[in-house]
Amino acid sequence: MTEQNEFPESRVPVRVIGTPPADAPIVENDPGVHAPEGVPGVIPADPVKARKAERVVALLFVIAFLAGVAFIASYVLFQVGTIDRTATSNYTLGASLAVGLLALAIGITVWVRQIMPKYNLVQERHAMASDPDTREYVRDTFVQGADESGFVKHRLLRRTLLLAAAPLGLAPLILLKDLGPLPGTSLRHTVWGEPTKGGKPRRLVVEGTGRPILAADFNSPGGILSVVPEGFEEDLDALAKATLILLKFRPEELKQGTNLNWTHDGIVAYSKICTHVGCPAALYEQTTHHILCPCHQSTFDASDGAKVVFGPAARPLPQLPIGIDEEGYLVAKSDFKVPVGPSFWERGDAEAKLRENAS
Repeated sequence: MTEQNEFPESRVPVRVIGTPPADAPIVENDPGVHAPEGVPGVIPADPVKARKAERVVALLFVIAFLAGVAFIASYVLFQVGTIDRTATSNYTLGASLAVGLLALAIGITVWVRQIMPKYNLVQERHAMASDPDTREYVRDTFVQGADESGFVKHRLLRRTLLLAAAPLGLAPLILLKDLGPLPGTSLRHTVWGEPTKGGKPRRLVVEGTGRPILAADFNSPGGILSVVPEGFEEDLDALAKATLILLKFRPEELKQGTNLNWTHDGIVAYSKICTHVGCPAALYEQTTHHILCPCHQSTFDASDGAKVVFGPAARPLPQLPIGIDEEGYLVAKSDFKVPVGPSFWERGDAEAKLRENAS
């Protein structure tokens, strides 16, 4: 028996997407295309379609330019500070940047597909070290490609492309503003130490409702509240350092680690910012009096000055001195006596203080 060849020698080659069909006209030396001699299969762009595509691409580049300008303007105009203002800033920045990048990408795609000529390139393998003739050939090929792309020939496309890319190139420089100045000594202080306009101590209010807290109403042992400073309920910068967790204890439950002079009728206020990396330490186990940070399981004993009993946190949660005003509402008697937040804030703050004293 004679074996039959499983793969016949003559097969119709599969056409690769994006290449010209086999029956397409071959143009070897069209002066408008600058095709190299001896390279068959060059298909120049249709002049009529190319002119229409040029106008479409130019329009897209102008849209990209306007979107880039809108991105920079949105960054300047829509400042953050509250939840609503932050959301508005995110929406405008995201929408303008998306429109700019999308218009630029579509414009470049239309340029390549409808203006540049179509042809096949075959590159033979050669030694890694190129000889002078090869380098000269690469240079000529680059110049030829620049001519064929239309970047030099189509001035409208070139100018609108550069116009579209200009705002996007400046955007990273504008965003450097977010790095902001060095914190200096600002990490040593919170708004709890700032009096109100009337010169009175700042009240503690419930987070989310803004309701001040009567000490007589917060009388159930085991109770817990998330608390923010009055007048700064929507100030995200202030809340990043000043948010509190308020706890109610029986007098006999408080241990020596808690500063009793900073409490009122068994009510203790601790910073809600974990001293590990700054996550909100908001979970509370009433039977053990443990405050738990859910990020890395740092655990603090709330009845003993919020000292660390487990986890990677290096120091206790700072305690805020509190009292009551003439109407019986809980107020801050002063600012925290130690920096709040992660330990690296404290180290950076100490270095800033040393530099300040040295100067």
